[in-house]
Amino acid sequence: MLKEGGTAKQIARWVTLGALFLLPLTPLLIANNMFFPFITGKAFFFRIIVEIAFAGWLVLAAADKKYRPRWSWISVILVAFVVWMFIADLFAVNPQKAFWSNFERMEGWITLIHLLALFFIMSTVLTVEKKWRAWWYTFIAFSVYVIGYGLLQLAGVTAIHQGNTRIDASLGNAAYLAVYMLFNFFIASWLALTTNKLWLRYALFVFAFFAAWILFATATRGTILGLAGAILLSALLALFTMGKRVRGYAIGALLLIVLIGSGFMLAKDTGAIRHDPVLGRIASISLAAGDTRFTIWHMALEGAAEKPVFGWGQEGFNYVFNQYYEPSLYTQEQWFDRAHNAFVDWLVEGGVPAFLLYLALFVSALWALWRAPFSRVEQIAITALLAGYAFHNLFVFDNIVSYISFFAVLALIDGNVSKPIRAFERIPELSEGSVGTIAIPTAAAFILAIILWVDVPGVNAATGLITALSPSRQGIAGNIAAWKKETAHPAFAQQEVSEQLLTFAMQIVARKDIPIKNKQQLATLAINEMRKEVTAVPYDARLRFELAVGYSAFGDYKDSLIQMAAARALSPKKVSIIVEDGIVNMQAGNTKSAARDFKYAYELAPQFTQLASIGAAGNVLAGNLAAAQAILQKTFGTTIVDKPILVQAYIQTKQYKQLLAIFKQRVARPGSSVYDAFRLAITEAALGNTRTAITYIQTITKAHPQTKQLGEKLIKQIQKGTATLL
Repeated sequence: MLKEGGTAKQIARWVTLGALFLLPLTPLLIANNMFFPFITGKAFFFRIIVEIAFAGWLVLAAADKKYRPRWSWISVILVAFVVWMFIADLFAVNPQKAFWSNFERMEGWITLIHLLALFFIMSTVLTVEKKWRAWWYTFIAFSVYVIGYGLLQLAGVTAIHQGNTRIDASLGNAAYLAVYMLFNFFIASWLALTTNKLWLRYALFVFAFFAAWILFATATRGTILGLAGAILLSALLALFTMGKRVRGYAIGALLLIVLIGSGFMLAKDTGAIRHDPVLGRIASISLAAGDTRFTIWHMALEGAAEKPVFGWGQEGFNYVFNQYYEPSLYTQEQWFDRAHNAFVDWLVEGGVPAFLLYLALFVSALWALWRAPFSRVEQIAITALLAGYAFHNLFVFDNIVSYISFFAVLALIDGNVSKPIRAFERIPELSEGSVGTIAIPTAAAFILAIILWVDVPGVNAATGLITALSPSRQGIAGNIAAWKKETAHPAFAQQEVSEQLLTFAMQIVARKDIPIKNKQQLATLAINEMRKEVTAVPYDARLRFELAVGYSAFGDYKDSLIQMAAARALSPKKVSIIVEDGIVNMQAGNTKSAARDFKYAYELAPQFTQLASIGAAGNVLAGNLAAAQAILQKTFGTTIVDKPILVQAYIQTKQYKQLLAIFKQRVARPGSSVYDAFRLAITEAALGNTRTAITYIQTITKAHPQTKQLGEKLIKQIQKGTATLL
């Protein structure tokens, strides 16, 4: 066995411990120079820290049997889960994305294997070193910053990143902050109840109070209910498993919870609650309010039933969402990539085996917890935490911060119940000399290679994407050079790079101040990159749709319609795709096809006001003006509805009376555009009122001298009968 004071072992020990104690810093990081700054910075930091800790741990395990992996049912199930997801990802629709994920999520199997490594490192090292309480104190100490950030947002000193009312602190998402505070609340309560230092106990209780306050201020209903339910569970467990004195406190806590809950239910319809941004969200909880989630879960279950064994692979929910899309979701997010239920997500991604293994993680953790040498207070607090977290996961998906917290709790329990693995015990320990000359250099070189070849390219791609999107000192030429560099060095998130390039190119093409040559360069580069993505992943409706929109924006309607047809085949009831297909058909002059698309889109979801003008436009293009007016009258209470799609349909079918009514309405509004006045004049001329049109234009040019040249040009066109609507 290696000597405790050996220099080589001490280096490995401090490297491992140092990395582990830096890990709680993760929630604080915001990488503004990277794409998705609240996600990528944290995830890359997590991966690199775990890789460094892993290198140190490998050396420790080689030098000292105490640090070698041990087994428990938690570790067995966790290993089985990660291995199974590896197999499921091999069979994924998009294995590359299943393994590597993207910048928006930074998950994939690569994150699972890092979490598994973290589990074994923490379970062995922190248990052997007896550093668990110190690590959790560090976890809480870093959380003080996050709570302070949240309080500043509540006070209006610091801006909220998403929305105006639901605070998100340094996590950039209210739900992510909520579950982080859930862990902090119960960990702080557990530490407070098990410390002998009175000042520390009170400090931890104060911290727990603020953690609960911040959680509540996120207005994340599932997590708030999870906290309330977990506290209720704590009181019940204390009532039935602890001494008489504690049972008295438990009864009091139960009565208080019942009174608060009952009082809230009685007052939930009052103005004071309904108008409060947080209380109002809680009061709005109902089955009807959950329709969107229920619909998505139903779609997810249909997808799971199609592939019950291996699932669709990680990051595969978008294929299910598109294939089984329900038109009732038209006004919701159009490209959901999660079922917003962690249990259902794993069912979709890894089939029934993954779902059962994920569920077994909670069961095995609770089973081990109540058989391990923890105090009753610790058992109750951690049980409540796991219950609250599981309830939260019924409505939300995980993120890197909640993953770290959850796996740390699993490792804590495992470290107290795991047993040695004989095969590992038989392996001889390395000598001090071998550790210093072979193990440390080999581990360092191995991890350095991983960081340089795996992590650094991802970091460069995330920062390079921001550079390409940001205004360049060299003008648009600088942006084009940045995009060429970004696409020439593909990382795991190349799809996002291509998508952002296409969006950027469409914006540039629409600008009048950019030279044609630069527009052509960007358009060509963007289309070529998106075509590569579609070729690599031909079954992704989103990619097909985005490429179709790109073709359309650049005037290539033929290729746009080909990609639209492919997207519709992959997502037959996706209303937004059908509508866009109709728009491209209309632009291409395919009036009959456009009419058919618009009418079908409306028929799929007639309950949405937004689609009424679409359905009406379809009928206008089909020559059924009466049907169009019936839809408008029913939805808007009038047949004069000023919507771009309707205006275009009227122009294309020469329904000048309807256009005249719309333009008169526009001109009558305060601050109306002079160009709408010209449109009104052109419409009058189209109806045969040439004199009226010319007189009206002359009146406009007198009032707006700067339009005289355009007005005179329009008058000549009207006199020749060649004027067209602007």
